Amino acid sequence: MEKREIANTEDIMELVNSFYDKVKADNVIGFIFNDVAKVDWSRHLPVMYDFWGSLLLGSGSYGRNVMDPHFKLNKLIPLEPAFFERWLQLFESTVNERFTGEKATQAISRARSIKGIMSFKMDQINHPDKGTDKNIPLVNPGHQQ
Repeated sequence: MEKREIANTEDIMELVNSFYDKVKADNVIGFIFNDVAKVDWSRHLPVMYDFWGSLLLGSGSYGRNVMDPHFKLNKLIPLEPAFFERWLQLFESTVNERFTGEKATQAISRARSIKGIMSFKMDQINHPDKGTDKNIPLVNPGHQQ
């Protein structure tokens, strides 16, 4: 497969579909999506197209609170740092297998940031006595909940 630039919605769809094919089959995090969250892929994938399209192509089509579904899922199963690490590994490998260029680099950079923020926030909720700075808010104070 020849790598190419991420340039349009079709590329975003390929990235998202290929990534989630890996996620669904993964022995570390697949069960979270398949058995715990029971993801309706026909609804979830278009949301992810909008999310990554907004981040990488500036489409502006994603307008949701990205953290809210993860906070709800975390109540069903603690989302531990190892799960986010595996998510990132799968995402990076998908990007690196299929794409090249500035947008591919940006996708990986954004995914690393997302992994770090989500992992940190969930770890704070799941392990509140870890001794980290309690003054760091768990939500974006500038974003209406």
